[in-house]
Amino acid sequence: MLFNSNAFIFLFLPVVLGGFFLLARLGHLLAAAWLTAASLFFYGWWNPLFVALLAASIVFNFLFGMSIGRAAAAAARRRAKTLLIVALTVNLLLLAYFKYANFFLAGINQLSGAGWSFGEIILPLGISFFTFTQIAFLADVYFGKVREYNFVHYSLFVTYFPHLIAGPVLHHAEMMPQFARHETYRFSFENAAVGVTIFAIGLFKKVMLADPMGVYARPVFDAASSGVTLTAIEAWGGALAYTFQLYFDFSGYSDMAIGLSRLFGVVLPLNFHSPYKAVNIIEFWRRWHMTLSRFLRDYLYVPLGGNRKGPARRYVNLMITMVLGGLWHGAGWTFVLWGALHGAYLAINHGWQMLRARLGHNLKISSAAGRAAGCLLTFIAVVLAWVVFRAGDMTAALVMLKAMAGCNGLVLPDFWLPKWGAFGQWLAAHGVVFGNTRDLVSGGLVNWIWILLLVIWFAPNTQQFLSAFRPALILPADVPSGRFKWSPAPVFALIAAALITLSIFNLHRQSEFLYFQF
Repeated sequence: MLFNSNAFIFLFLPVVLGGFFLLARLGHLLAAAWLTAASLFFYGWWNPLFVALLAASIVFNFLFGMSIGRAAAAAARRRAKTLLIVALTVNLLLLAYFKYANFFLAGINQLSGAGWSFGEIILPLGISFFTFTQIAFLADVYFGKVREYNFVHYSLFVTYFPHLIAGPVLHHAEMMPQFARHETYRFSFENAAVGVTIFAIGLFKKVMLADPMGVYARPVFDAASSGVTLTAIEAWGGALAYTFQLYFDFSGYSDMAIGLSRLFGVVLPLNFHSPYKAVNIIEFWRRWHMTLSRFLRDYLYVPLGGNRKGPARRYVNLMITMVLGGLWHGAGWTFVLWGALHGAYLAINHGWQMLRARLGHNLKISSAAGRAAGCLLTFIAVVLAWVVFRAGDMTAALVMLKAMAGCNGLVLPDFWLPKWGAFGQWLAAHGVVFGNTRDLVSGGLVNWIWILLLVIWFAPNTQQFLSAFRPALILPADVPSGRFKWSPAPVFALIAAALITLSIFNLHRQSEFLYFQF
């Protein structure tokens, strides 16, 4: 079931929300069980068969978690470690089968000439998210960070529908105290107002910004996959369209998840914080998919040694972490290369900062011009990596990148020539080529690009807009900035209603969230 669907907005959400607070009057555990059952129904809407897989995963990890906890409490560290390794292995094997089995077999077949195959494997929605969530739970139990073992609350922690399909990746310690609070089970007008507002903003981003940009991006990448020779304008137009599509699609989902959860009195961790405002790639990964970055840091990068074993080992650890992070997004060489690109970006960034520190530069002080230059450079690097991420295969990625580098020349759309008048004639007389761009570039796309650039770089984000009402857990230090603040006033209620109404009237062109495929 999609958040951006009539069935969800007008049927599922009102029934689940009403049932939750009505049952809470009879008992908090009953209300939590209701929300768990509703979350399983939400998950099963796509394919009921995979509900059994999710339920089995929950039971398995809960039982192993309790066993690890008992062994650790009894100072039987060896047994606890053995149980942890077994549980992690089972989780990773399950994920590997569904997500990577045929990918690895294809590589083996290419090298050996064999024709092995597991047949068609349907990827269960959200398997990466609920697997990583439970891996974090098992690790936290082993290290003594988990104290509560309530099966209903644990099941809700894993299945909780606002985060189940596309994140955020949750920590047990963040959610369990909230499920135990009495205030969570009492309806709050403030929570309702904040939740509806955040949901409205997210829905608008998805329906009115992300989906239209997908219409511009798809033909360009399809053309690259078909071997069409693209011009620089066409390739950059498609790359920027996808850059904005993914941005507002994921930002929209993150807002909608936070808003929906707030309706139930539960605050989710922040997962998206204006990443295109980052002045370097290190900051980008502190702002993009923040809970996944946290997971990779805490459960992969740090155990590998982090930065504790010298610069060379740090760069190796960064590369391993980012390549595996790329592979987490999908079973394909384009995802591996995307991860490797970001690993290289991070290594270069850390090396540059180390060099500056040795030269005596104060890394905490930078000029406005320096920050602007860093932001632009980071944005371009991210766009180039997104091309690899989005391309159907390595060949298509190379086609796009060659065109963006100007290898196929710069051809401006011919319909710009009469619009530009004397200036256009002057450009044509001085060698600028105007020609047919096969409808891959339009005036509408150009307008979208400059408008959305202004939005992502200068407009306050959702967290800044609602900063006075704690919209998410662990807000960054820069969130309280900005003058334009939300309050529970009629004018903001009208704005939220307008955003929702406009989005609902455009739900006929609904599409899945991009992160559903990861």
